[in-house]
Amino acid sequence: MKPCFALLLTLVLSSGGCAAMAEQPLRTAADLEIDRFMGRWYVIASIPTPFERDAFNAIEDYVWLGDGKVDTRFTYNKGSLDGPLKVTNTTGYVSAEDAAIWGMQFVWPFKADYRIAHVDDAYSVTIVAREKRDFVWLMSRSSQMSEADYAGYVEQIAGLGYDVSRLVRIQHSEPAAIASTAGEE
Repeated sequence: MKPCFALLLTLVLSSGGCAAMAEQPLRTAADLEIDRFMGRWYVIASIPTPFERDAFNAIEDYVWLGDGKVDTRFTYNKGSLDGPLKVTNTTGYVSAEDAAIWGMQFVWPFKADYRIAHVDDAYSVTIVAREKRDFVWLMSRSSQMSEADYAGYVEQIAGLGYDVSRLVRIQHSEPAAIASTAGEE
């Protein structure tokens, strides 16, 4: 990642921006099993950061490094399903008190708030949120989600204190096409 882009991304994620602070603390997924959470997650919808706008085929891959660290790789196509592939690598630092609370470090020494607010029992759907309620990500182990399930998760995101009118649904190509481009840089 280019240094100027990384610094700007960190400042956006670390600052409050224009978002209002929520009155209630953001609840996190209880007793998160970090090993089960690792692996590939398809971003189904998000209130995107400025750097994720126009993202297609958005995928988040997590690898547990031990010692409280998670290697994170975010890939997406910019502007269209077959647009240029963009890749962001960062490190997540898992809280010793709550495995569902991470600090994502794009640029040292800043860590952006990253909270796993929900994960279903099968570890197949998750909602990653922020205390400031400015950005949110609905992710699944599958690149597709039924309309009924999607509507239920949007309702859950609203219950976390988010303005869901800002939620953007992410389009994905067929899984085979995604797998063939995800390793490229």
